[in-house]
Amino acid sequence: PHPAHPQTPGPYQPPAGPYTQAPGPYAPAPVPYPQAPGPYPLAAACQVCGAAPAAPVTVRGHQGMVVVMRFLRRQGAFCRTCALASFRDMQADTMVMGWWGPLSVLITPFVLLANLSALSGIRRIPGPVTPGWRPPLDPGKPVFRRPAGILALVPLGLLGLVVLAVPLLMLVGMLAGPDGGDGHPTLTAGSCARNDAPWPEQSLRPVGCGSPEAQYRVVDPTDGPCASRDYAADPEYSEDGVTSLCLHALKR
Repeated sequence: PHPAHPQTPGPYQPPAGPYTQAPGPYAPAPVPYPQAPGPYPLAAACQVCGAAPAAPVTVRGHQGMVVVMRFLRRQGAFCRTCALASFRDMQADTMVMGWWGPLSVLITPFVLLANLSALSGIRRIPGPVTPGWRPPLDPGKPVFRRPAGILALVPLGLLGLVVLAVPLLMLVGMLAGPDGGDGHPTLTAGSCARNDAPWPEQSLRPVGCGSPEAQYRVVDPTDGPCASRDYAADPEYSEDGVTSLCLHALKR
């Protein structure tokens, strides 16, 4: 018998084993830049000087130009020093240039108050820890130590007087009572009065019954209608503003 031919290896050899897998899952993403403790979000660096830490800040301004107006805004990531400088410059400019227009007089106080809210956030930014590539902005003097802040005391004072005058006038009107509301004095039964206008117009005012100016005695009509020769006073001269008092002519 013919000897068996040796088996030749086939054209395809199976792999020695399964593909090797990387030891473990994909590498985790790098940990983000650690944030400083506190509620105020911090950015990597100030966009003006490069110091860190920095935080997003928005400071607003307003310019009134009689007919038109401009709304200004300075927004970005600033360190504490640059943010304070931006606030003081914008606030001082608004105090001088924000009042010159009928609508700007009403808008400027709200812009100034909004910047005070931004200042509260600026003060919560920690002081610079990492120096920047250039010097920070110069904060300069506080707002009310600058000429612009001193000049702004004039419109701010006038605005304060107007705000205080409105409730004061309302209080005076309430204390004046009905006499101060319509300009007519109040007549009471038994008193005397004088008419400074020709009838049928009435401009009555109370006078003493012993005075030579007294022309009429005031009579209460609740007991009956006025006499045929008496005059009827307008209702606004009575205490309740509804009753029409009688005027009895005095004999002189």
